[in-house]
Amino acid sequence: MMNYSPEHAPPPKGAAITAHDLTVVRGPRTVLRSLDFALPKGRITGLLGPSGCGKTTLMRAVVGTQAKVTGTLEVLGHPAGAAALRPRIGYVTQAPSIYSDLTVRQNLDYFASVLQPGRDHREARHDAVTRAIADVDLTSHESALAGTLSGGQRSRAFLAVALLGTPELLVLDEPTVGLDPVLRRDLWNLFHTLADRGATLLISSHVMDEAERCHRLLLMRGGEILAEDTPDALRSRTHSATVEEAFLHLVDDANSRQETPR
Repeated sequence: MMNYSPEHAPPPKGAAITAHDLTVVRGPRTVLRSLDFALPKGRITGLLGPSGCGKTTLMRAVVGTQAKVTGTLEVLGHPAGAAALRPRIGYVTQAPSIYSDLTVRQNLDYFASVLQPGRDHREARHDAVTRAIADVDLTSHESALAGTLSGGQRSRAFLAVALLGTPELLVLDEPTVGLDPVLRRDLWNLFHTLADRGATLLISSHVMDEAERCHRLLLMRGGEILAEDTPDALRSRTHSATVEEAFLHLVDDANSRQETPR
């Protein structure tokens, strides 16, 4: 098991994602409300909060697939959704999207051919597929049909697809949901390896103990950001032993402010 220390390594200069007054309205409901934040390059930012707080909507806005976004959202130096960003971002949704009637390798061969078409790239595609399968620890299952894989294995195969182009930014929507503790640990080790290689990761979760594995956190509730800081700083400023306690403290503070008569 790799040892990592999220708190002490200085982040690279510059922000990978910046938002100002970012808002998403869906019908009568404001899903994201005037968000402002800046996420550092080459680091893992955890996007944490209860189900329905707007995490998936924010991630869709970052990768450019969310409609009715207002405000400013810049990703890797471009407006979110710009065509130049497509080969630079890997996006893993909650529902793995791979072909059940193809093997793991056949799935990755297909997606690699979309990213790098043509005979001239055949060797590079083969190497990229082999590396991605090894990264997610599916080498022993590369000949298995995707439809026969367990839920956790399908999630890892889908992650391998996102890793094919060596993306600068990985956006992962609850990638460890439903996985056993060993697989969760192994995936988080992989995430830190990718960050060490220079990738920026935005990872959503509603499991607060995963917050301790991140370099930086965005804590969300009700479409708003409660806090943006490192795990150590959040624990320190709320005098809490864990990030979960810190989150609950911030929720209580927010509720108290709303209830206080003006």
